[in-house]
Amino acid sequence: MARLPDHDPRIADVSEGELLRVILARTPQAELAQLGPGDDAAVVAAPSRSVVATTDTLVHGPDFRLAWSSGYDLGWKAAAVNLADVAAMGARPTALLVALAIPRDMPVSFIERLADGLREACVALAPGCAVVGGDLTASDVLMIAVTALGDLEGRPAVTRSGARAGDVVALAGELGQASRGLGMLFTRFREDGEPVPVDESVLTDSERTALAAQLRPSPPIGLGIVAARAGATAMMDVSDGLALDARRLARASGVSVDLHGDALGPDRASALGGGEDHGLLATFPRGSVPDGFRVIGDVVAADEAFSIRCDGRPVEEDGWDPYRDWDAAAG
Repeated sequence: MARLPDHDPRIADVSEGELLRVILARTPQAELAQLGPGDDAAVVAAPSRSVVATTDTLVHGPDFRLAWSSGYDLGWKAAAVNLADVAAMGARPTALLVALAIPRDMPVSFIERLADGLREACVALAPGCAVVGGDLTASDVLMIAVTALGDLEGRPAVTRSGARAGDVVALAGELGQASRGLGMLFTRFREDGEPVPVDESVLTDSERTALAAQLRPSPPIGLGIVAARAGATAMMDVSDGLALDARRLARASGVSVDLHGDALGPDRASALGGGEDHGLLATFPRGSVPDGFRVIGDVVAADEAFSIRCDGRPVEEDGWDPYRDWDAAAG
């Protein structure tokens, strides 16, 4: 393990090489990495001769608040949201590339915890996947950019555009919990409009579950491959809310979707409009839905007026939009 002075140094107190050694000491080798960190680029095997690639960026302010998220939380979430996108293509996640823009006054221990979160999210959600490289730079604002790679294992990618009338719509994961957690942060853990640390001792078990869904999501990564093997005709990660993402799938496929209200739980508004759930939304031929998915609707012929309905009634477009004000989005 890389050693630093006994006190907790700041980023400004260490060199880039020292910080890099601290991070890499906490990240194992990816299973398919033929050449890991330390060179100009990593080399990752692609057994299927196809590489699934996706990227996502978390920026302090619009995407997280340091008063609410620990370094571990941020590392975990940065990995999880990218792993979910790979899984949504029916692929196995194989490697992560992580770029960090870090304020100079940030403690090195915070970055250590961030590396721990990256590592443990991969271990828990996508065994064999790990960080294989990235970049470090200084910045006034903390930013975490992750690129995830995946392998299709010889199968075609499952895209958003394959749903057909007569299919069923199914979901793996929860709806509305992350939105509930975000609402708790904004309504209960601010003073004079500014975020304050969360006191988990005042939360109920269900509130802790909702908070974890927001800060440390656990998408059903392994079910992406399960869905692909079961013949999923279309699939996507539910990151911006069911109504918005189901509409994207419907439009890409040239169909409409009729959701079952009784399958959306007691808080239908949060289920439809809440973002950052990171479940897997998929369509399957009727009778072929695999374990881990539950049916929540039907694919029907395209309706020019509305691409999404719930129990036959039109659903207005709603969902998470990172360009809206956070307070407005949470309120």
